[in-house]
Amino acid sequence: MGVMGVIAGLFRICMLWIQSVIAVFFPSPKKSLNGQTVLVTGAGHGIGRQLALEIARVAPGAKLVLWDLNQKNNDETAAEVREQGVDVYSYTCDVSKPPDVQAVAQKMQEAVGEVDVLINNAGILYGGALLDMEERHIRRTFDVNTLAHFWTVREFLPSMLEKNQGHIVNIASMAAKSGTAFLVDYSASKFAVYGMTEALGDEIRQLGKTGVKTTVVCPMFVNTGLCMFPKDRFGKILTPKEVAAATVEGILRNEQYVFVPRFLWLSLRITGLFPVRVNQYIKEVMQVGIDPQYQHMKKD
Repeated sequence: MGVMGVIAGLFRICMLWIQSVIAVFFPSPKKSLNGQTVLVTGAGHGIGRQLALEIARVAPGAKLVLWDLNQKNNDETAAEVREQGVDVYSYTCDVSKPPDVQAVAQKMQEAVGEVDVLINNAGILYGGALLDMEERHIRRTFDVNTLAHFWTVREFLPSMLEKNQGHIVNIASMAAKSGTAFLVDYSASKFAVYGMTEALGDEIRQLGKTGVKTTVVCPMFVNTGLCMFPKDRFGKILTPKEVAAATVEGILRNEQYVFVPRFLWLSLRITGLFPVRVNQYIKEVMQVGIDPQYQHMKKD
């Protein structure tokens, strides 16, 4: 690369910085989900249920497809959505099993059509010391929290690429940015989700399919019942509704990264300048983490 190439590259970097700063104060206009088919996994409770309700609120013209392992809970979510006058379809599916994903996807596509927005929300959390955990629970964590995303994306991404339009949203966690005691398997599974989403977005861009977007969502502790004993000395435990609202806002604005609460985006960059021992001390002072809950969960 010659001198002019270096200058052109630096100019391009400066322009991208300026555009990013401008976007903070003047966000891009929201797109519409009306007329689109939106699939939410893990829709039977917690964040998934609130995601369905929030999408129904902001896009009453959308078609909502709800997947969950618990049919009763999923049907209850569907009934709430239907009360808002939105088309909704409920399917029972174990997203950790590829044959189940394939069968339900085929059945759904025949009835509803192709998916425009895929929200991988289904998740599980055991929460215990690594040496106390059984192998089957560690594997289950990765099957549900990580590998399931691969199976759903492989089903629905091809049609998005063909149309050069679509959106894949993966719900990760702040545990994907800061490994936490008694969440070794969970943190690792969410680190993987974060990396998968980032890599997938890069792959899609290299394929030239700029109309297909990706978003990864990283919330702090959420009161969904999965995490029974969360700790955060200065922060508050989020509600599923708060996370759902932030997620849908991010989808509408095609944001690649959504942190809940939003100030976490800045705090990550600031703490990235500190030595590791300083960050460990800050975490100890803030008492961010969980108390073990594995004995309460291991029967599942």
